[in-house]
Amino acid sequence: MIRLIQLDQEPIEKQLAQEKQLMEQSTSNWCLINTGSIPTIVMGISGKEEELIDKTHLTNHPIPLIRRFSGGGTVVVDENTLFVTFIFQKEAHPFPAYPEPIMRWGATFYEKAFDLPHFGLRENDYVIGDKKCGGNAQYIRKTCWLLHTSFLWDFTEHNMRYLLHPKKTPQYRAGRAHTEFLCRLKDHFPSKEECIARITRTLQSTPLAIYDRCGQDCKTL
Repeated sequence: MIRLIQLDQEPIEKQLAQEKQLMEQSTSNWCLINTGSIPTIVMGISGKEEELIDKTHLTNHPIPLIRRFSGGGTVVVDENTLFVTFIFQKEAHPFPAYPEPIMRWGATFYEKAFDLPHFGLRENDYVIGDKKCGGNAQYIRKTCWLLHTSFLWDFTEHNMRYLLHPKKTPQYRAGRAHTEFLCRLKDHFPSKEECIARITRTLQSTPLAIYDRCGQDCKTL
């Protein structure tokens, strides 16, 4: 069974807290979809602020800065970020619960859902052509794993100014600035609602077969 929770502009800090609670307390399989958040800088658990954040820009234009409980890169999220998180018990899939197979499973899911030419997985990012449309973070526990994706439905150049050019970047980025290697999902779908509908329809057709839609107040743990 896959249980679906759909959130509307839930602050990312609250969403991450809910994801952590589900991983720690639930034995179900989950999909969380959130349509956006208040503007927030989200760092991976081991990220170094001095190497990743433009402190001057943050001081002049303050927004929350938080850490997720998982790894992954540093992102600026806002009301135009589309979040999709899968939490699966390890026995739900035949592949081993390691980062590469999990990423490949996610790529296959979104290839089917989006049905977009040139959509795929490049290193640890989801891309359309050679431009990034979604970043990923994973967390693997003894009994379950999580794949958290922040899709760029849209973005503003101003928000990208919070981020420094990191020392370690994907090879396909090829030294490009943030705005030059990112793309917007809104350029490929008629609406955000249609994009989400494609995800939920694909969720209904997954091999796990049983699909259970929970409201925002779903407390099934």
